[in-house]
Amino acid sequence: MNHTLILFFALLMLFPLHLGAEGKQVSKTGIRHSFLVSGKFTALINEESKVVWKAPGYARDGMVLENGNILLSISNEAREYKKDTTDLVWSYKLDPRNKELGTVNRLKNGNTLVVERGSLPRLLEVDKAGKIAVEVPLKPETGNGHMQTRMARKLPGGNYLVPHLLAFKVKEYTPEGKVVREIKTDLEQLGGRKSRNWPFTAILLPNKNILVNLTNGNKTVEFDPTGKVAWRCDNSHVDGLFSDPCGGQRLPSGNTIICSYGQRAADKVKIFEVTADKDVVWEYIDPKVSAHEVHILTTNGKPVTPVLR
Repeated sequence: MNHTLILFFALLMLFPLHLGAEGKQVSKTGIRHSFLVSGKFTALINEESKVVWKAPGYARDGMVLENGNILLSISNEAREYKKDTTDLVWSYKLDPRNKELGTVNRLKNGNTLVVERGSLPRLLEVDKAGKIAVEVPLKPETGNGHMQTRMARKLPGGNYLVPHLLAFKVKEYTPEGKVVREIKTDLEQLGGRKSRNWPFTAILLPNKNILVNLTNGNKTVEFDPTGKVAWRCDNSHVDGLFSDPCGGQRLPSGNTIICSYGQRAADKVKIFEVTADKDVVWEYIDPKVSAHEVHILTTNGKPVTPVLR
């Protein structure tokens, strides 16, 4: 990790700017995180639960870059904001033929991964000049633009993982648009299609398994590379904390961060952390937050790396 980002994390923890509502982190074991939360209240929050930066609007996806800038999918545009400001340094606007821009993720090659939903569902890599470098047509199996896809991610080998909600599948695409793998989320052991296990995330783990948050199904499932269930966690394990789980992250500890986007009660948990044994070890409560996606940055003063989200 470069020195600029390490300094940024240090300043994030030491010098809160008090930019709005303050939430509360709850952990019996003393876990404290700093993180970017995307949703109706999109903000950077430090380990003392202070808001140190706030976005000018609602974001669907986002991440903090190594230079401290913040990349968001906001107002149907991919935007990179200069560190500590709302000054734009890069942007890409949704094609007018489409309805929504969802995913935004900065890749190692410097391009930005975005996904457009609508009449022309597609995954794009956009270069630093704002030009489309890669275009992958998607097969969401529905014309409902809002429900076609969620958080797509690029794999190390060059393919892409794309969750398709109403298709009940996570599909792996080649850059040419060929589907080479499907992970089905409507398995009978998960409650079948009637459980509405709509996939939101598709996070590749070091063991090659794929971590998927299933929104209306209110569960998180880890699938092996062939699509078999390797691990699952649902409301029976965590005392009802799942409420339309959307974004998430797997931490280096093996714990999993889960956003309960559907939880709107002011005093209820919006984001939580669960161990492999399904013990809840950290919770975040904030009346203004609707957690659509999250990027955990530090844990007890140490940068979180690698980032698996």
